[in-house]
Amino acid sequence: MTAIERRNAIYQVLSADTPISATALAGRFGVTRQVVVGDIALLRAEGRSVIATPRGYIIPVPDGFLRTIACVHNAAQTRDELNAMVDCGCTVIDVVVEHPVYGQLTAPLAISSRYDVEQFIEKMASASASPLSALTEGIHLHTLSCPDGQVFDHLRDKLREMGMLFE
Repeated sequence: MTAIERRNAIYQVLSADTPISATALAGRFGVTRQVVVGDIALLRAEGRSVIATPRGYIIPVPDGFLRTIACVHNAAQTRDELNAMVDCGCTVIDVVVEHPVYGQLTAPLAISSRYDVEQFIEKMASASASPLSALTEGIHLHTLSCPDGQVFDHLRDKLREMGMLFE
């Protein structure tokens, strides 16, 4: 298999709806993790959309009703916030903060279930990492894909009740 064939095959694997790690891709294609990271960089340079989530690489497929919501909470409340979002049927596409020096910082999340939430929380804990919102006193945005506007309105009301909606 040539490098070009491998990159095309990697892109096909990423077309599935489940993120896959560079390590798993490396094992599947018999190369090192670093080769896969380089392949992903080259795919992006070709203009192909590939994002890195906490659970691995995925091709983003935004569908549904896209909206942005402003939230505020402490790090300990992250699980509750994300669970509220996925329990309403929304996918949390990303998190965005406004840094005073770097400007807008965006991190892809692709969280759509309680399982995804737990994986994200466990990864944060095992890495002793803080959420991006720690840089902005808890204020952050999320891009969401919801089934429709009514679901988004319900989620906004729920976050308001939880004291997490930034208004």
